[in-house]
Amino acid sequence: MTVSIESAPPRTGTGRLIIVLGGLSAVSPFAIDMYAPGFPEIVTAFGTSKSAVQISLTACLIGLAVGQLLLGPISDAMGRRRLLLAGSGMFAVFSLVCAVAPSIAVFDVARLLQGIAGSAGIVLGRAVVSDRFTGTHAARQLTTLSVIGSTAPVLAPVIGGLILGVGSWRLVFVALAATGLLLMIAIRAWVPESLPVERRRTGGLRTVFAAMGGLLRRRELVGYLLAMGCGLGALFAYITGSPFVFEGGYGLSPTAYSLVFATNAVGTVVAGAIFGRLAGRVRLNLLLVIGVVITVVSLATLVTLLSVGVDTFPTTWACLFGLTSGFGLLLPASITIILAVGSDAPGAASGLLGGAQFVLGAAAAPLPGVLGNTTAMSTAVVVLGCVLVSAVALLTLARPWQGHGEPAGQSS
Repeated sequence: MTVSIESAPPRTGTGRLIIVLGGLSAVSPFAIDMYAPGFPEIVTAFGTSKSAVQISLTACLIGLAVGQLLLGPISDAMGRRRLLLAGSGMFAVFSLVCAVAPSIAVFDVARLLQGIAGSAGIVLGRAVVSDRFTGTHAARQLTTLSVIGSTAPVLAPVIGGLILGVGSWRLVFVALAATGLLLMIAIRAWVPESLPVERRRTGGLRTVFAAMGGLLRRRELVGYLLAMGCGLGALFAYITGSPFVFEGGYGLSPTAYSLVFATNAVGTVVAGAIFGRLAGRVRLNLLLVIGVVITVVSLATLVTLLSVGVDTFPTTWACLFGLTSGFGLLLPASITIILAVGSDAPGAASGLLGGAQFVLGAAAAPLPGVLGNTTAMSTAVVVLGCVLVSAVALLTLARPWQGHGEPAGQSS
C-alpha cells in the first residue's frame, strides 16, 4: 500500500528538528560564499573578468530572493514538507551542474537555479518554527537558526579555502550537492508536516499573495525589512570584495584568507551567542540598535583610516571584524521581530524576509568591483553605504523605541 507524505509524517523530537532546520538555514549561505576563495581561479578557468565572476554570486542571490518570495506564501496554502523535499533535491542537482559547467554563462544560470532551489530550506525552515513554537520559545529557536544563518556566510569561505587546498573550485560544488542529498534524507526522517490542512490559507494563490501585500502596508515591517536587508547587503559586499582585497591587495594566500574569515566568524558566533543569552531579558529592539551602531562605527572608522592613507592589513581586518560582530546581533534580532510582527501570515512574512535579504544582497554584492578594480576603499565605501541605509530605515520607519515585535511583557 502506498502511504502519502502527509498521512505518515516522520516522528521527531525538537532537537533533531532544529538540527535539520539549522542545516537547511546554512546550506544556501554556504552555496553563496563557499566558493569565494576560488574567485581568482574561476576568473582564469573561464577566461572572464572579476566582475563577471561576482555576478555569479548575484545570480544566486536573485534566485534565493525570488524563491523565498514565491515559496513562502505558497507554503501557507500547500504546506511545508513537500516543498522542503523538492527544494533539497533540486539544490543537489543544480550544484552538480555548477560543478561541471563549461562556461561562465552556464555557470551563472545554474547558480540562479541553485539559489531558487536552496531558498526552500531558508524560508520554510523559519515557517516551520513559527508553526510549532510561540512566544519566547519561538524567539529562542529562531535565534538558533539566525545564528547558524549569520555564521554560515562567514564560515563558508573558510571551508571553501580548505577544499581548494586539496582540489579545484569545482569540488566545492560537488560537496554542496552531497550536502543537499543528505538534507533531503534528513527531512524525510525528521521533519514532519507542521501546517495542518485546516490551518492552510484557502482561496488560491491570489489570496496567499494578498496576505503578503497586506504585510507590506505595515510601515514598521518595511523598516525592519530594510534594516535587515541592507545589513545583509553590507555583508555580501564585504564577502565579494574581500578575496580581492586580502589576496590581491595584501598578498594573502587562499588559506590565509580563510583564516581571516575564521577569525571574523568568531565575532559573529560570539555576538549571536550573546544575543541568545539576552533574548527574553533585554528588548529585541535594543539589541538590534546596538548591532546596527556597531556596524556603522566599524565601517565609518575604516573609511576614515583609508581616506587619510592608513591602508594596512591589521586595521582593515579589525574594522571588518567589527562589521561581522555587529551583524551577529543585527540579523537574529531583526528576523525575530519581523516574524513576530507578521505572525498572522508566517509563510508570507518569512518570504518577504528572505526576499529583502537577498534582493538587497544581490544589489550590493557586485558593487565593490563595479568600477573595474576591487580595492579596500571601494569595498569599504559600499559596505558603509549599506549600513548607513540600514540605520536610516531603522530610525525613520521601524522606530525601535515603539517596541514592535517584542515578546509579551517587553514591549516597553
